[in-house]
Amino acid sequence: MNRIFRLTNSIKHYDWGSPKWIPQLLGVVNPEGLPWAELWMGIHPQGPSLTEYEGAMVPISALIAQDPCLYVGPAVQRAFGTLPFLFKLLAAAKPLSIQAHPNREQAQSGWERENQLGIPLTAPERNYKDPYHKPEIIGALSPFKALCGFQEPEQIVQGLAAFSQAAPEPLYTALNTLAQTLDPAAPSLKAFLQGLFALPPAVRQELSAYGRNRKDGLIQEYPAYKDAWKLIAYFADLYPGDPAVIAPLYLNRIDLKPGEGIYLPAGVLHAYISGFGVELMANSDNVLRGGLSSKHLDTPELVRILEFSPFHPQILKPQGSRYPSPAQEFSLWVMEGQGNQVQHPDILPLILIVTQGKLHIICFEGTEEKAWSLNPGESVFIPAGKPENLHFSGTYTLYGAGPGSL
Repeated sequence: MNRIFRLTNSIKHYDWGSPKWIPQLLGVVNPEGLPWAELWMGIHPQGPSLTEYEGAMVPISALIAQDPCLYVGPAVQRAFGTLPFLFKLLAAAKPLSIQAHPNREQAQSGWERENQLGIPLTAPERNYKDPYHKPEIIGALSPFKALCGFQEPEQIVQGLAAFSQAAPEPLYTALNTLAQTLDPAAPSLKAFLQGLFALPPAVRQELSAYGRNRKDGLIQEYPAYKDAWKLIAYFADLYPGDPAVIAPLYLNRIDLKPGEGIYLPAGVLHAYISGFGVELMANSDNVLRGGLSSKHLDTPELVRILEFSPFHPQILKPQGSRYPSPAQEFSLWVMEGQGNQVQHPDILPLILIVTQGKLHIICFEGTEEKAWSLNPGESVFIPAGKPENLHFSGTYTLYGAGPGSL
Protein backbone atom coordinates (compact mmCIF):
# COMPACT_ATOMS: atom_id res chain seq x y z
CA MET A 1 0.00 0.00 0.00
CA ASN A 2 1.89 3.07 -1.21
CA ARG A 3 -0.84 5.45 -2.27
CA ILE A 4 -0.05 9.02 -1.22
CA PHE A 5 -2.71 11.24 0.34
CA ARG A 6 -2.48 15.01 0.00
CA LEU A 7 -3.43 16.84 3.18
CA THR A 8 -5.58 19.85 3.97
CA ASN A 9 -4.53 20.99 7.43
CA SER A 10 -5.98 22.99 10.31
CA ILE A 11 -4.65 26.47 11.12
CA LYS A 12 -4.62 27.79 14.70
CA HIS A 13 -4.88 31.56 15.05
CA TYR A 14 -3.48 32.03 18.56
CA ASP A 15 -2.61 35.60 19.49
CA TRP A 16 1.15 34.90 19.68
CA GLY A 17 1.29 33.77 16.06
CA SER A 18 2.96 35.47 13.13
CA PRO A 19 0.85 36.98 10.33
CA LYS A 20 3.60 36.18 7.80
CA TRP A 21 5.56 32.93 8.18
CA ILE A 22 2.91 30.26 7.59
CA PRO A 23 0.96 32.22 4.92
CA GLN A 24 4.20 32.93 3.03
CA LEU A 25 5.17 29.25 3.11
CA LEU A 26 1.72 28.23 1.88
CA GLY A 27 1.72 30.94 -0.78
CA VAL A 28 -1.51 32.52 0.45
CA VAL A 29 -2.41 36.09 1.34
CA ASN A 30 -3.46 37.19 4.81
CA PRO A 31 -5.13 40.55 4.18
CA GLU A 32 -6.63 40.75 7.68
CA GLY A 33 -3.20 40.32 9.24
CA LEU A 34 -4.46 37.46 11.42
CA PRO A 35 -1.89 35.67 13.59
CA TRP A 36 -1.21 32.26 12.04
CA ALA A 37 0.34 30.43 14.99
CA GLU A 38 0.27 26.73 14.11
CA LEU A 39 -0.52 24.37 11.25
CA TRP A 40 -1.52 20.91 12.49
CA MET A 41 -0.80 17.72 10.55
CA GLY A 42 -2.19 14.51 11.97
CA ILE A 43 -5.28 12.98 13.54
CA HIS A 44 -5.74 15.03 16.72
CA PRO A 45 -9.51 15.61 17.15
CA GLN A 46 -9.00 19.33 17.79
CA GLY A 47 -7.50 19.78 14.32
CA PRO A 48 -7.42 16.64 12.13
CA SER A 49 -5.91 16.75 8.66
CA LEU A 50 -8.31 16.03 5.78
CA THR A 51 -7.67 14.15 2.56
CA GLU A 52 -9.68 13.23 -0.50
CA TYR A 53 -10.95 9.66 -0.42
CA GLU A 54 -13.54 8.20 -2.79
CA GLY A 55 -14.66 11.65 -3.88
CA ALA A 56 -15.08 13.17 -0.40
CA MET A 57 -12.87 15.04 2.04
CA VAL A 58 -12.40 12.89 5.15
CA PRO A 59 -10.15 13.09 8.23
CA ILE A 60 -7.14 10.84 7.88
CA SER A 61 -8.14 9.42 11.28
CA ALA A 62 -11.26 7.97 9.58
CA LEU A 63 -9.13 6.63 6.74
CA ILE A 64 -6.75 4.91 9.16
CA ALA A 65 -9.62 3.55 11.27
CA GLN A 66 -10.84 1.49 8.28
CA ASP A 67 -7.73 -0.69 8.46
CA PRO A 68 -5.09 0.48 10.98
CA CYS A 69 -2.73 -2.38 10.19
CA LEU A 70 -2.75 -1.45 6.50
CA TYR A 71 -2.32 2.30 6.99
CA VAL A 72 0.07 2.55 9.96
CA GLY A 73 1.65 -0.91 9.83
CA PRO A 74 1.54 -3.86 12.25
CA ALA A 75 4.19 -2.56 14.69
CA VAL A 76 2.60 0.88 15.11
CA GLN A 77 -0.86 -0.65 15.39
CA ARG A 78 0.26 -3.03 18.13
CA ALA A 79 1.98 -0.24 20.07
CA PHE A 80 -0.49 2.63 19.60
CA GLY A 81 -3.52 1.55 17.61
CA THR A 82 -3.29 4.49 15.23
CA LEU A 83 -0.98 7.35 14.19
CA PRO A 84 0.83 8.23 17.46
CA PHE A 85 2.15 11.72 16.74
CA LEU A 86 1.09 15.28 15.97
CA PHE A 87 3.20 17.28 13.51
CA LYS A 88 3.08 21.08 13.38
CA LEU A 89 4.45 24.22 11.88
CA LEU A 90 4.91 26.71 14.70
CA ALA A 91 5.26 30.45 14.04
CA ALA A 92 5.91 32.45 17.21
CA ALA A 93 5.96 36.22 16.74
CA LYS A 94 5.47 36.64 20.50
CA PRO A 95 6.29 34.34 23.43
CA LEU A 96 4.21 31.28 24.15
CA SER A 97 3.27 30.65 27.76
CA ILE A 98 5.79 29.04 30.07
CA GLN A 99 4.62 25.44 30.28
CA ALA A 100 5.35 21.79 30.90
CA HIS A 101 3.74 18.51 29.89
CA PRO A 102 2.87 15.44 32.00
CA ASN A 103 4.35 11.98 31.77
CA ARG A 104 2.21 8.94 30.96
CA GLU A 105 1.09 8.18 34.50
CA GLN A 106 0.37 11.83 35.32
CA ALA A 107 -1.64 12.31 32.13
CA GLN A 108 -3.71 9.18 32.73
CA SER A 109 -4.49 10.02 36.36
CA GLY A 110 -5.21 13.68 35.56
CA TRP A 111 -7.53 12.72 32.70
CA GLU A 112 -9.48 10.29 34.90
CA ARG A 113 -9.65 12.75 37.81
CA GLU A 114 -11.02 15.61 35.72
CA ASN A 115 -13.51 13.27 34.04
CA GLN A 116 -14.77 12.18 37.45
CA LEU A 117 -15.12 15.82 38.45
CA GLY A 118 -17.24 16.41 35.36
CA ILE A 119 -15.04 19.20 33.95
CA PRO A 120 -16.00 19.67 30.26
CA LEU A 121 -13.22 19.18 27.73
CA THR A 122 -13.81 22.70 26.46
CA ALA A 123 -13.72 24.32 29.92
CA PRO A 124 -10.89 26.86 30.33
CA GLU A 125 -9.94 25.30 33.67
CA ARG A 126 -9.48 21.85 32.12
CA ASN A 127 -5.83 20.74 32.34
CA TYR A 128 -5.99 17.31 30.71
CA LYS A 129 -7.56 17.14 27.24
CA ASP A 130 -6.53 13.50 26.74
CA PRO A 131 -4.85 10.65 28.69
CA TYR A 132 -1.48 10.85 26.89
CA HIS A 133 1.94 12.23 27.62
CA LYS A 134 3.54 14.85 25.39
CA PRO A 135 7.27 14.66 24.79
CA GLU A 136 8.20 16.93 21.89
CA ILE A 137 10.95 18.06 19.55
CA ILE A 138 11.31 21.41 17.80
CA GLY A 139 13.37 21.95 14.66
CA ALA A 140 14.22 25.53 13.69
CA LEU A 141 13.33 26.84 10.23
CA SER A 142 14.50 30.35 11.19
CA PRO A 143 16.60 31.64 14.10
CA PHE A 144 14.61 30.36 17.08
CA LYS A 145 14.72 31.53 20.70
CA ALA A 146 13.47 29.60 23.71
CA LEU A 147 13.73 29.20 27.47
CA CYS A 148 14.11 25.56 28.50
CA GLY A 149 14.83 23.81 31.78
CA PHE A 150 15.94 25.04 35.18
CA GLN A 151 19.37 26.58 35.50
CA GLU A 152 21.75 25.35 38.18
CA PRO A 153 20.74 26.79 41.57
CA GLU A 154 23.97 28.77 41.93
CA GLN A 155 23.35 30.39 38.53
CA ILE A 156 19.88 31.45 39.62
CA VAL A 157 21.23 32.94 42.85
CA GLN A 158 23.86 34.93 40.95
CA GLY A 159 21.28 36.27 38.51
CA LEU A 160 18.89 37.25 41.29
CA ALA A 161 21.69 39.03 43.14
CA ALA A 162 22.60 41.10 40.09
CA PHE A 163 18.97 41.88 39.30
CA SER A 164 17.98 42.89 42.84
CA GLN A 165 21.01 45.07 43.60
CA ALA A 166 19.09 48.36 43.39
CA ALA A 167 15.59 47.01 43.98
CA PRO A 168 13.37 48.93 46.42
CA GLU A 169 11.83 47.37 49.49
CA PRO A 170 9.85 45.11 49.74
CA LEU A 171 10.96 43.75 46.34
CA TYR A 172 14.58 43.39 47.49
CA THR A 173 13.47 41.37 50.52
CA ALA A 174 11.18 39.17 48.40
CA LEU A 175 13.94 38.38 45.91
CA ASN A 176 16.43 37.70 48.68
CA THR A 177 13.94 35.29 50.29
CA LEU A 178 13.62 33.48 46.96
CA ALA A 179 17.41 33.21 46.73
CA GLN A 180 17.54 31.65 50.20
CA THR A 181 15.49 28.67 48.96
CA LEU A 182 18.53 27.84 46.82
CA ASP A 183 21.04 27.81 49.66
CA PRO A 184 23.98 25.59 48.62
CA ALA A 185 23.48 23.37 51.67
CA ALA A 186 20.01 22.29 50.53
CA PRO A 187 18.82 24.02 47.35
CA SER A 188 15.17 23.47 46.45
CA LEU A 189 13.98 24.48 43.01
CA LYS A 190 10.49 23.46 44.08
CA ALA A 191 10.52 25.86 47.04
CA PHE A 192 11.93 28.58 44.76
CA LEU A 193 9.12 28.22 42.21
CA GLN A 194 6.42 27.98 44.87
CA GLY A 195 7.82 31.12 46.51
CA LEU A 196 7.81 32.93 43.16
CA PHE A 197 4.17 31.99 42.55
CA ALA A 198 3.28 33.13 46.09
CA LEU A 199 4.56 36.71 45.69
CA PRO A 200 1.78 39.14 46.68
CA PRO A 201 0.16 41.30 43.96
CA ALA A 202 1.90 44.52 45.02
CA VAL A 203 5.33 42.88 44.83
CA ARG A 204 4.49 41.37 41.43
CA GLN A 205 3.60 44.79 40.05
CA GLU A 206 6.78 46.28 41.52
CA LEU A 207 8.78 43.44 39.98
CA SER A 208 7.44 44.25 36.50
CA ALA A 209 7.96 47.99 36.88
CA TYR A 210 11.50 47.48 38.17
CA GLY A 211 12.33 45.10 35.30
CA ARG A 212 11.19 47.67 32.75
CA ASN A 213 12.68 50.78 34.35
CA ARG A 214 16.05 49.29 35.30
CA LYS A 215 16.80 47.56 31.98
CA ASP A 216 19.30 50.12 30.64
CA GLY A 217 21.05 50.53 33.98
CA LEU A 218 21.33 46.77 34.44
CA ILE A 219 22.79 46.39 30.95
CA GLN A 220 25.51 48.90 31.83
CA GLU A 221 26.24 47.40 35.26
CA TYR A 222 25.94 43.69 34.39
CA PRO A 223 26.48 43.37 30.62
CA ALA A 224 26.94 39.59 30.86
CA TYR A 225 23.19 39.40 31.58
CA LYS A 226 22.22 41.75 28.75
CA ASP A 227 19.93 39.28 26.99
CA ALA A 228 18.18 38.43 30.26
CA TRP A 229 17.54 42.09 31.12
CA LYS A 230 16.07 42.72 27.67
CA LEU A 231 13.79 39.70 27.92
CA ILE A 232 12.62 40.61 31.42
CA ALA A 233 11.65 44.11 30.25
CA TYR A 234 9.93 42.63 27.18
CA PHE A 235 7.97 40.13 29.27
CA ALA A 236 7.04 42.84 31.78
CA ASP A 237 5.51 44.93 28.98
CA LEU A 238 3.49 41.96 27.74
CA TYR A 239 2.44 40.53 31.12
CA PRO A 240 2.71 43.19 33.85
CA GLY A 241 2.25 41.70 37.30
CA ASP A 242 3.27 38.18 36.26
CA PRO A 243 6.13 36.94 38.47
CA ALA A 244 7.37 34.75 35.60
CA VAL A 245 8.75 37.87 33.89
CA ILE A 246 12.03 36.94 35.59
CA ALA A 247 12.04 33.49 33.93
CA PRO A 248 15.30 34.37 32.08
CA LEU A 249 16.96 34.24 35.52
CA TYR A 250 15.85 30.66 36.30
CA LEU A 251 15.41 29.00 32.88
CA ASN A 252 18.14 28.39 30.30
CA ARG A 253 18.21 30.65 27.25
CA ILE A 254 18.42 28.60 24.03
CA ASP A 255 19.24 30.04 20.60
CA LEU A 256 18.76 27.68 17.66
CA LYS A 257 20.11 28.21 14.18
CA PRO A 258 18.06 26.96 11.21
CA GLY A 259 18.40 23.20 11.06
CA GLU A 260 19.08 22.78 14.79
CA GLY A 261 16.60 21.34 17.28
CA ILE A 262 15.94 20.39 20.88
CA TYR A 263 14.06 17.50 22.46
CA LEU A 264 11.96 18.11 25.58
CA PRO A 265 10.84 15.21 27.78
CA ALA A 266 7.91 15.40 30.18
CA GLY A 267 8.13 17.66 33.20
CA VAL A 268 10.53 20.26 31.74
CA LEU A 269 9.50 23.89 32.14
CA HIS A 270 9.93 25.78 28.87
CA ALA A 271 8.70 28.61 26.67
CA TYR A 272 9.23 29.33 23.00
CA ILE A 273 9.98 33.03 22.62
CA SER A 274 10.20 33.67 18.89
CA GLY A 275 10.89 31.94 15.61
CA PHE A 276 9.52 29.64 12.92
CA GLY A 277 9.93 25.90 13.26
CA VAL A 278 8.57 22.40 12.85
CA GLU A 279 7.30 20.81 16.05
CA LEU A 280 6.66 17.11 16.54
CA MET A 281 5.11 15.53 19.60
CA ALA A 282 3.13 12.61 20.90
CA ASN A 283 -0.52 12.98 19.87
CA SER A 284 -1.58 15.01 22.90
CA ASP A 285 -2.66 18.53 23.83
CA ASN A 286 -1.97 18.40 27.58
CA VAL A 287 -0.41 21.65 28.83
CA LEU A 288 0.25 22.91 32.37
CA ARG A 289 1.15 26.61 32.30
CA GLY A 290 3.63 28.42 34.51
CA GLY A 291 3.23 32.07 33.53
CA LEU A 292 3.36 34.56 30.64
CA SER A 293 -0.20 33.66 29.76
CA SER A 294 -3.74 34.98 30.03
CA LYS A 295 -5.03 31.39 30.09
CA HIS A 296 -5.80 29.17 33.06
CA LEU A 297 -2.92 28.62 35.50
CA ASP A 298 -3.12 25.67 37.88
CA THR A 299 0.14 26.16 39.76
CA PRO A 300 -0.37 23.32 42.28
CA GLU A 301 -0.88 20.85 39.42
CA LEU A 302 2.08 22.29 37.52
CA VAL A 303 4.26 21.85 40.60
CA ARG A 304 3.01 18.27 40.93
CA ILE A 305 4.12 17.25 37.43
CA LEU A 306 7.42 19.17 37.15
CA GLU A 307 10.88 17.66 37.34
CA PHE A 308 12.72 19.85 39.85
CA SER A 309 16.26 19.35 38.71
CA PRO A 310 18.51 21.40 36.43
CA PHE A 311 18.08 20.54 32.77
CA HIS A 312 19.88 22.06 29.79
CA PRO A 313 18.61 20.54 26.53
CA GLN A 314 21.17 19.30 24.06
CA ILE A 315 21.29 21.13 20.74
CA LEU A 316 20.41 18.50 18.13
CA LYS A 317 21.51 18.21 14.53
CA PRO A 318 20.32 15.54 12.12
CA GLN A 319 22.30 12.31 12.20
CA GLY A 320 22.00 11.26 8.60
CA SER A 321 18.46 12.42 7.98
CA ARG A 322 17.02 12.01 11.48
CA TYR A 323 17.14 14.10 14.61
CA PRO A 324 18.09 11.84 17.54
CA SER A 325 15.26 11.31 20.00
CA PRO A 326 14.30 8.67 22.58
CA ALA A 327 10.60 8.98 21.82
CA GLN A 328 8.79 5.83 20.68
CA GLU A 329 5.87 7.77 19.22
CA PHE A 330 7.79 9.88 16.74
CA SER A 331 10.97 10.66 14.88
CA LEU A 332 11.72 13.91 13.05
CA TRP A 333 13.83 13.92 9.93
CA VAL A 334 14.87 16.29 7.19
CA MET A 335 15.98 15.77 3.60
CA GLU A 336 17.48 18.10 1.01
CA GLY A 337 17.39 17.19 -2.66
CA GLN A 338 19.89 18.53 -5.16
CA GLY A 339 18.18 17.30 -8.31
CA ASN A 340 19.18 13.66 -7.90
CA GLN A 341 16.76 10.78 -7.32
CA VAL A 342 17.04 9.01 -3.94
CA GLN A 343 15.25 6.12 -2.35
CA HIS A 344 12.94 6.99 0.50
CA PRO A 345 14.46 6.30 3.96
CA ASP A 346 13.17 3.24 5.77
CA ILE A 347 10.39 4.86 7.79
CA LEU A 348 6.64 4.54 7.26
CA PRO A 349 3.94 5.65 7.90
CA LEU A 350 4.96 9.22 7.29
CA ILE A 351 3.68 12.78 7.13
CA LEU A 352 5.96 15.13 5.25
CA ILE A 353 5.87 18.80 4.34
CA VAL A 354 8.00 20.69 1.81
CA THR A 355 9.58 23.88 3.15
CA GLN A 356 11.67 24.89 0.12
CA GLY A 357 11.85 24.09 -3.59
CA LYS A 358 9.85 21.40 -5.39
CA LEU A 359 9.65 17.73 -4.49
CA HIS A 360 8.72 14.93 -6.87
CA ILE A 361 7.62 11.64 -5.32
CA ILE A 362 7.65 8.53 -7.49
CA CYS A 363 5.81 5.42 -6.32
CA PHE A 364 6.39 2.06 -7.97
CA GLU A 365 3.57 -0.50 -7.76
CA GLY A 366 4.69 -3.51 -9.73
CA THR A 367 5.35 -2.24 -13.23
CA GLU A 368 3.16 0.82 -12.67
CA GLU A 369 4.72 4.16 -11.81
CA LYS A 370 2.82 7.03 -10.17
CA ALA A 371 4.15 10.51 -9.48
CA TRP A 372 3.24 13.45 -7.25
CA SER A 373 4.76 16.96 -7.10
CA LEU A 374 4.76 19.09 -3.96
CA ASN A 375 5.47 22.81 -3.62
CA PRO A 376 6.42 24.67 -0.41
CA GLY A 377 3.76 24.30 2.26
CA GLU A 378 2.20 21.20 0.69
CA SER A 379 2.05 18.04 2.77
CA VAL A 380 1.12 14.39 2.34
CA PHE A 381 0.40 11.27 4.37
CA ILE A 382 2.23 8.17 3.12
CA PRO A 383 0.83 4.97 4.67
CA ALA A 384 2.83 1.95 5.73
CA GLY A 385 4.11 -0.22 2.91
CA LYS A 386 7.36 -0.86 1.12
CA PRO A 387 9.67 2.17 1.45
CA GLU A 388 11.93 0.82 -1.29
CA ASN A 389 9.09 1.50 -3.74
CA LEU A 390 9.25 5.24 -3.04
CA HIS A 391 11.77 7.64 -4.59
CA PHE A 392 12.26 11.38 -4.16
CA SER A 393 13.70 13.77 -6.72
CA GLY A 394 13.94 17.49 -7.35
CA THR A 395 15.56 20.41 -5.56
CA TYR A 396 13.84 20.72 -2.20
CA THR A 397 13.96 20.73 1.58
CA LEU A 398 11.37 18.61 3.34
CA TYR A 399 10.65 17.69 6.94
CA GLY A 400 9.07 14.37 7.80
CA ALA A 401 7.38 12.86 10.83
CA GLY A 402 7.23 9.13 11.38
CA PRO A 403 7.12 6.69 14.31
CA GLY A 404 10.11 6.28 16.58
CA SER A 405 12.01 3.10 17.36
CA LEU A 406 9.55 0.52 18.68
